[in-house]
This record gives sequence, structure tokens and C-alpha cells, in this order.
Amino acid sequence: MVRPTIVIVGGGFAGFHAARRLARRARGAADVVLINPTDYFLYLPLLPEVAGGVLDPRRVAVPLVDTLPGVRVVVGEVDGLDVDGRSVSYTDSEGRRGRLAYHRLVLAAGSVNKLLPIPGVADHAHGFRGIPEALHLRERLIQQIELADAADDPAEREARCTFVVVGAGYTGTEVAAQGQLFTDEIARRHPRLGGVRPRWLLLDTADRVLPGLADRMSREAGRVLRERGVEVCLGTSVGEATADGVRLSDGRFVPSRTLVWCVGVRPDPLVEATELPVTKGRITVDEYLAVPGHPEILACGDAAAVPDPSRPGEITPMTAQHAVRQGRLAADNIAASYGVGRRRPYRHRDLGFVVDLGGWQATANPLHVPLSGPPARAVALGYHLLSLPANRARTVADWLFTATGTRPAVQLGLVPGEAVPLDTAAPELIRR
Repeated sequence: MVRPTIVIVGGGFAGFHAARRLARRARGAADVVLINPTDYFLYLPLLPEVAGGVLDPRRVAVPLVDTLPGVRVVVGEVDGLDVDGRSVSYTDSEGRRGRLAYHRLVLAAGSVNKLLPIPGVADHAHGFRGIPEALHLRERLIQQIELADAADDPAEREARCTFVVVGAGYTGTEVAAQGQLFTDEIARRHPRLGGVRPRWLLLDTADRVLPGLADRMSREAGRVLRERGVEVCLGTSVGEATADGVRLSDGRFVPSRTLVWCVGVRPDPLVEATELPVTKGRITVDEYLAVPGHPEILACGDAAAVPDPSRPGEITPMTAQHAVRQGRLAADNIAASYGVGRRRPYRHRDLGFVVDLGGWQATANPLHVPLSGPPARAVALGYHLLSLPANRARTVADWLFTATGTRPAVQLGLVPGEAVPLDTAAPELIRR
């Protein structure tokens, strides 16, 4: 008897947990294949700590082969879907073409940087969706402080010590918080800067930081950032970006050499390439995560427009919590289609959020219990350790070294700016 093949596209939160659950449910009765541009699952919530010099990037890169026993991992970028022929096409890391046939398909391609038609942004800004971008930012921060130290012109020094983050959501807030601590520490090692303190600006068109989270969390995060000297500019965005600085929407020009783009995400371009029906740019699915008219195809995570049962008429936000739950449900519903278990609609309960602000500061509302300061920081660390599928001991070791010592501040020159363009369909890969 030929075993059915289940293909999962994407190894992010949704795809990883779908593959793990399917391998356990299948018990060898089906071939589970995961195709992903990298051979690791990226634990995205800790990426700001990589950019801030706290964590080694390998801590947030979870090897797929080691953590998904029973799953065949194919490293490649999917670029086409043949619905009638039930197959997906892909390109591997050496540019060779391949094709995978499926009996069931899970589309969990995730998301990429959201672009806006603002002059100069695509040329001078960098996103924050993958390890290459985080490594580039970390080295960029070190480089600019070192170049400022070497400069004799006070204006050049100020510009190189000025860092602009656009987007005060979850990612942008944490990037600004970690980056501010990192550059302050680096600057103190350069006495020639004469006490010049790096300047950080956090921009957002909203009227508060963390606009998608609870008001109390927003107020706490804003307070911590402002007390550290971060300039939180609300109701403000970028009007133009140049090599020498940023023109803000309020008319001010801020001399700077570093612009970090964290305005949000959009579904992976593969969504359009599939030619499946879409809702708000995401693949249309029913409450069982199935694509209408194609019961053999399920979609989940950022790529899917999953109906939100708590908000009739709306779709679920692009969060890791939803992606994990949807990935597991997709696996269960596929198993049910083979007679194992029963098919269930998507339901969820908000477990709260944690926002790590670096040092001993954080804000959290686990199970809607408001926390801030060291207690929130402890909850954040515990949450991440429980959610990490691997590398826990090494991650704790990095946290301890940072708490008791200093953050490494060396440039390795591994990821130049041109290798991580903002307009890319695969931020997890270095472009050559």
C-alpha cells in the first residue's frame, strides 16, 4: 500500500508545529515532508536580543532535522503550486528546480516585511524578519559607534550615533529597547566620543506604542523607553529616506545613517503565486482551515485568512500564538481526514502577551494579570524558555553572561547591507 504524502510549505511557527503534530499523529502511516528556505525554525520573538548582542544567533535557530523526527526536511523556496496536478515546485539552495507531489497540503508560508511607497525607504532601510537582518543591524550599530569615534566632525558624530526605528509595535519597541542598551554600552567603551550618548527615535503613526496591546502595557513600555532617553515620536512617520538621514512627516530632518523598518508584515508573495482565493491578501480558508473548493489544501498562520471566532467578520491577527494553534489544528484536521480523531473548527483563548524591554524591564499580562518590571521580565524569560523547542540551556547561559558581564562588540563583516534588501520575499536568506 502506498503511503500518502503530506507536504507542509513553511517552517515558521505554523508550519513547524503542524509538522511536529502530524509526525506524531501519523506514526509512520504517512510521509510528512516540510519544505522551507532554511534548515531551521526561527524563534522570532528573541530576534531583538540577537540584534542587541544578548544572544548568539544559533540560540534562536532551531534545527529542523533534530526537532522533527519522522519528518523529511527539504531546503528550498516554493515558487509555484499546481492545484490540479497536486504538486508544488521549488528551487533549492543551489538553484536547482524540484517538484513535490502531495495528497494533502498545508500552506504556512508566513510573512515578509511590509513595504510602503515612501521615497528612499527601499534603498536605505532594512527590515527585521530574519537572522541575516538581525546580524546586519547588530554589526551596523557597532560600526556606526566606531566610525563616530574616528570622526572629527561633531555633526558626523551625531548622525552616526542616531538610530531611527519606524514602527512602535511589538518588534519595533523591542528593537529600540535592546538597541538603546547595546549602543549605550558600546559608546562607554569609546572615551574619545566625549560622553556623546547615542540617540534613538521610535516613530509610529499611532497615538501610543504597542497599539495592538493593552493600554497598560503601552503606557509602561512608553515610560521605560522615555526614561532611557528614547524619543518616542507618535503620530509621526517617514516622509523620505536618504543616505544622510530621514525626513519625518512633520517636516523635521534627522541626520542618521541607520533606519530600521518595523512597520508590520504582509503575507509571503507565494500567496499570490498560488492563485487561490484571498481575503485581505491572505489565503481564504473556512473555520476548519480548509481552502474552499479544495479540501485537500489547508492554510494557517500569517498566510491564511482564518476567521476569528471572537470577532465575527474579522480574521485572526498575525501573531505567533495564533500560528502555533492553527498549525496544530491543521495537523489534527488532516489526521481526521484519514479517520484519526475528529475535525474541529478553530477556537482560541487569549493567553496574554509579554514585551521584553531589555535589562530587568518588561511588561506583560499573562492570563490578563498585569505585570511590569522584574516580575514581568521573569515571566517573559520563562515564556520564551517554554516556547523554545531546543537550545534552552545555551539560551539561559547567554542571558547569564549578559547579566553579569558585557555584550560582545565586534564586527565580523558577515552580512553587508546589500545582502539584506528591504524588498525581499525571503528575509531569512542572504542575497548574493
